[in-house]
Formats: sequence, structure tokens, C-alpha cells
Amino acid sequence: MHIPEGYLSPQTCAVMGAAMVPVLTVAAKKVNESFDKKDVPAMAIGSAFAFTIMMFNVPIPGGTTAHAIGATLLAITLGPWAASISLTIALFIQALLFGDGGILALGANSFNIAFIAPFVGYGIYKLMLSLKLNKVISSAIGGYVGINAAALATAIELGLQPLLFHTANGTPLYFPYGLNVAIPAMMFAHLTVAGIVEAVITGLVVYYLQKVDEENILYKFSYKLRGDNR
Repeated sequence: MHIPEGYLSPQTCAVMGAAMVPVLTVAAKKVNESFDKKDVPAMAIGSAFAFTIMMFNVPIPGGTTAHAIGATLLAITLGPWAASISLTIALFIQALLFGDGGILALGANSFNIAFIAPFVGYGIYKLMLSLKLNKVISSAIGGYVGINAAALATAIELGLQPLLFHTANGTPLYFPYGLNVAIPAMMFAHLTVAGIVEAVITGLVVYYLQKVDEENILYKFSYKLRGDNR
């Protein structure tokens, strides 16, 4: 899901980067209001977890790989705004030091992975809870939907490139495949492999946290950020 350098036009990168500015601005404000200084290490742990889990690639048909991102899990445990910051930091380190995702494409990758995934996943998690499903199942469903929503956004951004940016004779200047190829290819990988991995990891970690301690420190952060006094 990490978009490499050169797959998006500079114009697209600029737009996506600009879109993340208000997201991170609001996230910083929300976290500053809700987190104590002693709580900040939890966000660092979240970044480290996301960084690590995204490094484990699962082979899929077609000769490529997919991976989990941990976005919904961080949104559940830290709150979606804190998750957005943690995930963006992980993506920045990956792009800068490991070349996993382009520097210019950081805005797009952050928008997909650090904004769409945690907020969609968290929204689905809360919806499932309102339907009286338990936390483990709700979190797994949220993780599955969240990562697939991010994958769809990525596919659309890539698939629009040959339509918007091409030479006079129609030759694509950046990503060469249109929506009719980009969406099925991306969604097949995530609906069948990455989404399931994300769901399993999210559900298992939430199950573990519940088993170890219902008042686990990460849950306390989450309650505080959402105004829940439990």
C-alpha cells in the first residue's frame, strides 16, 4: 500500500500533502488536550508497532506482497487522532530511512494509512459495538474494513494518474494503469490476504489486552481521549 516515488504526479503529491496538514494539525491539538506528557511514550510504542508490523510482507498471487498496518488497533487503543500521528511518524521513518514509500508520496501514504484506515476502522468498530458485538469481533471487523478502505483510496489515486497526466498521444507519465486495473489488483490483495491478516492481528491483540487487564494503560488512554471516564 506504500506508494513509491514516481507513481504519483507532483501535483497529486502536493494535493495529498496539503490534505494531511489540517488532519495532523487537529490531531496534534486533540492529543495535546487529552494526553499528559507521561502518556506520550504510548504513542511512540504505537509508532514502533506500526513500523514493525508493516515490515512483515505476506506473498500474494501475482508476484507481489501485502502487509497489515495496525491502524484500527492503534485507533482503538490510543484514539484515532493519536493513531494518525503515530502512523504518520512510522511512515516518515520508513520512507526516509528504508525507501518504503516515496518521500514526495508521504502525504498520500499518510492520508490513506494514517487517516482513512484508522478513522474508518474505528468508526466500524464503534458501529459493531453498538450492534452488541463483543470488542474482539468488533475490532477485527473494523481492522478488515479500515485497511480495505485505505487500499481503495490508494487504488483510486494510482488509477487516476494515466487519466489526468499523460502525453499528447496518451502515454501515461506516472502510474501506467487505469482504474480498471488498479482497483481490482489492489482490492484483491487486501480483501483476500492483507485484510484478513489485519483483522486477525487486531482481534488477537484486543483479546490479549482484555485478558491481561481490562483497565490496561492503552485502554485508559483511549477512554481519556474519547471523554470516557470508565
